[in-house]
Amino acid sequence: MATEPLSPAGMRRDYTEWPPLTEESLAADWTSQFAAWFADAAAAALPEPNAMIVATAGGDGRPSARTVLLKAYDEDGFVFFTNYESRKGTELALNPYASLVFPWFPMQRQVIVAGGVERVSREETGEYFASRPRGSRLGAWASPQSRVLPGPEALEANLTAAAERFGDGPVPVPPHWGGFRVRPDTVEFWQGRSSRLHDRLRFRRVEDDWVVERLAP
Repeated sequence: MATEPLSPAGMRRDYTEWPPLTEESLAADWTSQFAAWFADAAAAALPEPNAMIVATAGGDGRPSARTVLLKAYDEDGFVFFTNYESRKGTELALNPYASLVFPWFPMQRQVIVAGGVERVSREETGEYFASRPRGSRLGAWASPQSRVLPGPEALEANLTAAAERFGDGPVPVPPHWGGFRVRPDTVEFWQGRSSRLHDRLRFRRVEDDWVVERLAP
């Protein structure tokens, strides 16, 4: 007997477990607020608390999104690393703006970032690349990210070729691989509340300063 497909329409949960986010409890700047929530997510043992959705759009305006790992952040923005010839890399070359979402669902929280994007320096890329496991460094040479492969054996062959090429020596940074920094214009902190009356407090850049705004849920 065929089963009825699962309907998402009736899936509801009232958000009541966490305290509200108020203007009084908000940190003085977005960097400090993000640091506090990021520490909360790590302390709660959330899987991959540094995982973020990165949304980009190409020259045709069609958006694309994927999950990427945050590798650094400070008052200048959020840094991740990737293949510059991947879909996100080519889209950012055409349209250097992105949005990030940190989906900390178990804590009923999100952080939503929007802003311009720039490449990090090759020195910064080199420092991070050297910290990666050797297999990941070889993988950066082996994977033509976002391109169609005839099968998994093609990727394995590329990895074998990279391992043979570099032997036991150092694995340099591929010229097509590096970091991006998202410099935020807005950083929104979203806390779930009962009856869908969620708290949304947004830091928005105004020239050389920031203002805090409460948004309707």
